[in-house]
Amino acid sequence: MSTRFHLLIAGLLATVLCAPAAAASLTSGMKKGTPDLKSAGPATFAPEGVLLVGDTLGAMIYAIATGDTSSGTAGQPVIVDKVDEKIAALLGIATAEILINDLAVNPETGSSFLTVSRGRGPDAKPAIIRIDSAGKITEFPLTDVTYSSAAIPNAPQDKGRQDVTTDLQFTGGQVLVAGLSNEEFASQLRMIPFPFGTVDKGASVEIYHGSHGRFETKAPVRTFAVFDVAGQPNVLAAYTCTPLVKFPVAELKPGSKVKGTTVAELGNHNRPLDMVVYNKDGRDWILMSNSARGLIKVDLANIDKSEGITERIPDVAGLPYSTIEEFKKVDQLDRLDKGHAVLLVRNDGGSLALRAIELP
Repeated sequence: MSTRFHLLIAGLLATVLCAPAAAASLTSGMKKGTPDLKSAGPATFAPEGVLLVGDTLGAMIYAIATGDTSSGTAGQPVIVDKVDEKIAALLGIATAEILINDLAVNPETGSSFLTVSRGRGPDAKPAIIRIDSAGKITEFPLTDVTYSSAAIPNAPQDKGRQDVTTDLQFTGGQVLVAGLSNEEFASQLRMIPFPFGTVDKGASVEIYHGSHGRFETKAPVRTFAVFDVAGQPNVLAAYTCTPLVKFPVAELKPGSKVKGTTVAELGNHNRPLDMVVYNKDGRDWILMSNSARGLIKVDLANIDKSEGITERIPDVAGLPYSTIEEFKKVDQLDRLDKGHAVLLVRNDGGSLALRAIELP
């Protein structure tokens, strides 16, 4: 793995291999009980099988000790067809009544966890589904679990509430959360200490949107990854329609206003859905799923040399990318291990399948 990466996977594996004492500290402040999740949205893993879940309806972040620390084998191929139909049958509802909100893979075991809405509209209930590396599907119970939580301050109450948490990652011992606030500069990146401590107001972030030809502060980051640029960790954030912007993590101070560098425009009339960064054959890439542009592979080779897009452009510009034609409708993706990713792919017939693939 390239030394340039500041990847979650590296932090997780390093913790597992080198720091058993530190592992215990991650859950030492948690309590036993039933977390009051009102929704289950973006999700990611911290070390020791701790699943981090964004509850957008409740404006909360939950950390749940799943106990998923010994079963399964990371890297084992996963193929589960009609996964949406199987989950619906497990929950006892129609397939049309479930919505899969995010996919998080535990790198320690290879288990995939899906955050799900059981039902549609304001009466939908949250559920978490575990699919182990052998393809066995079970519902992860949300009663009598070990957990902790953190409230998101300054959350929008009406318009924008669904975007209070759009994505999150565990990095550098903290939970990095993207989303909206109720402030004038609404788009924010928040660094939350973990185990959870005081949550500050976060940093407001501003971008230049080349397709729109203007600076913007209210559009939320849709998905992001953390990657070292010139030796410094940066957030690589993808926005709708579709600027890709870098923000130095060191500048994300509480209450600050940070202007990002737009390193690519990936095409308009498109929404980024999910992304991971990886290294293959000595080169660094983003693998990103999109609503209209399919699964793409962005070349990060010259990101440290980019001065940024500051003028209106008609379509695409900046870092080059190519399309992975084999998979056209990827709703979610996450890293499985150094060389593989797990995809949630919609087939031609409309059903969803879970697939482990070699990173392209």
